[in-house]
Formats: sequence, C-alpha cells, structure tokens
Amino acid sequence: MGEILFEEVPCLDLEDFVSGDRSKKAAFVKKLGEAYENIGFVAIKNHGLDQSLQDDLYATIKDFFLLPEEIKSKYEKPEMGFQRGYAGKGKEHAKGRNTGDLKEFYHVGQPLDMISNDDPVKEEYIPNIWPSEVPGFKETSLKAFQTLEAAGKIMLQAIALNLGLKESYFDSKIEHGNSILRSIHYFPIEDTDSIPEDAVRAAEHGDINFITLLMGASADGLQVLRRDGKWIPITALPDQLIVNVGDMLERLTNKKLKSTIHRVVNPPRELMHTSRYSIPFFLHPRTEMDLSCLDSCIDEEHPKAFEDCTAGEFLEERLKELGLKK
Repeated sequence: MGEILFEEVPCLDLEDFVSGDRSKKAAFVKKLGEAYENIGFVAIKNHGLDQSLQDDLYATIKDFFLLPEEIKSKYEKPEMGFQRGYAGKGKEHAKGRNTGDLKEFYHVGQPLDMISNDDPVKEEYIPNIWPSEVPGFKETSLKAFQTLEAAGKIMLQAIALNLGLKESYFDSKIEHGNSILRSIHYFPIEDTDSIPEDAVRAAEHGDINFITLLMGASADGLQVLRRDGKWIPITALPDQLIVNVGDMLERLTNKKLKSTIHRVVNPPRELMHTSRYSIPFFLHPRTEMDLSCLDSCIDEEHPKAFEDCTAGEFLEERLKELGLKK
C-alpha cells in the first residue's frame, strides 16, 4: 500500500470494535492499521472517559499548579527519576537537546494496592505521592488512570489483530504495566526575553511507551510531523481522545507502526502569558517485556532495525536521555 498523506488525524469509534458487529470490528482494525502505518495518530470516541471526570481532573491539577513553588517542591523526587510526584519547570528536555521544555508536570503511576503481593512487579514500582493541599487529587487521578488504562487495553487488542496476532496478545504484557498519568502545566511567560531563544513548550519528540492516550488540552499547540515534512495541528474534540504510537511499539513492530514526531509550539507572543494544561496517559508494558522485533515484521525489504532489549532497559536509557535520570 502506498503512503497516505493525511490532512488531519483520522477519527475512529471504539464502539465499532467492541459492539460485537464483526464487519464494524474488521473495518476499525483496518482503518487503525492504515493510520498507524502512516501518521501514527488517531482520534477515538466512546472511550469511557466522561467529560465530568475530565473536568474534575483538570480542576484538581490547576489547583495543584497554582500552589507556591515551595509547596510544590515538597513533592519533587529526583532520586526517583521524577517518575512519581512533581517535576519542576525545565526539568525535562527532548532527546538530543539541552534546553529544558517550558513546562512542569506531575506523575501518577500504577497504584500498588491494586497489585497482588505475589506479583513480582509490585517490588519494582514506587508508591504514588499525593499532595495533601489538593482535595480529590488522589481519587480523581486514580479513576482517570484506570479508565485510560482500560481504553488502552482495547486499543492494543485492535493493534494485535492488525499485526496478525491473537487479540489478547498484549493483555498479560500490560497487566500492571509501568504506565504513567502525566498532568502538565505549560506555564505563562510574562517576559519572553527571560527565556532561552530556542525554548519551547515541548520540543519535537517521540513518546517512549507503547501508546499514549491524550484527552483534550486547554489550548491549541500540539502538532504532528507528517512523513513529507509538513507539521499538522491536532486538537482533540471534547468527546475524543488522541491515541498515538510510542517508540516501544515502533520498535516491537520493526517500524511497521510509526512513532511520529510531535511537539507543542509556543503560542503567539501576545498569548505567552497564558497557561496551557494537558494530560497524557503513557501506557507502558511490564518492565520485563521483551521488545525484540516481531518475526512477522521482519523480511528482506524490512531488515531488523533494532537491537533486542526489554521494556525496562529501554525506559531507563530514555529517561537518561531526557535528563530525568542521571
């Protein structure tokens, strides 16, 4: 199939996949494959994350980011590689860059009390950190985490079928995976002369994980780099999630599915004094998952492009490249 140059991110209905209608399910899998083999992004509706939960989550994270710096910094844990709790302004930069992004964020990971004691992965994870100053932060974050994780599981079932694998191929590999809910505040810049000339809200990058599920942000700015070099703006409508392929899935599929470069650009100078909020869910597999390229994705035209590694090894390497781990 020749390359498709999408003018916008395709929108799919997750209900078509789970409804029990075989023809709708097959059409969903086919369209998803076309999108992920070309632009690496889709929008989905009927994903289970209702608007009231999104509104509650945005309200609680805004309350947190409005707190004084000295209070927010109580929840900053660099010794954890910033994988739980708060990460302050400019702490993360894109791979290959040294200038920090114009953002601060808060990480929520897999809740340990949901993992049985006989699952060895429980020993690998760090407990979540909850800001006592913001009522409802824990409950709202965990509800969103679990809802997005469930939607991601369904998306991976469709991806598995598109790859010619059993529908349940990824189920056990993502059960209690090392996933992260990241609440981001792209903070206001009152004096644009005070920031580095090349500083942006989020420099161009690919996501580390399997897939990312992103609810609608509070402002425009997200752009995706199409294969022909054109940047395409993306905005999730109120009833949509944007779901994109991450580097781990591109690696597993030997580049069959595309982890597309994307960025968050600065607004016009006259709007730099405004905030932007965004909440992506980075769905990760369990750390022991083997990311070796699938045999079915390797042939003479597509020789193996990556060395073998586990998901945990790949994550560790990338966190160092992003400046979050030493």
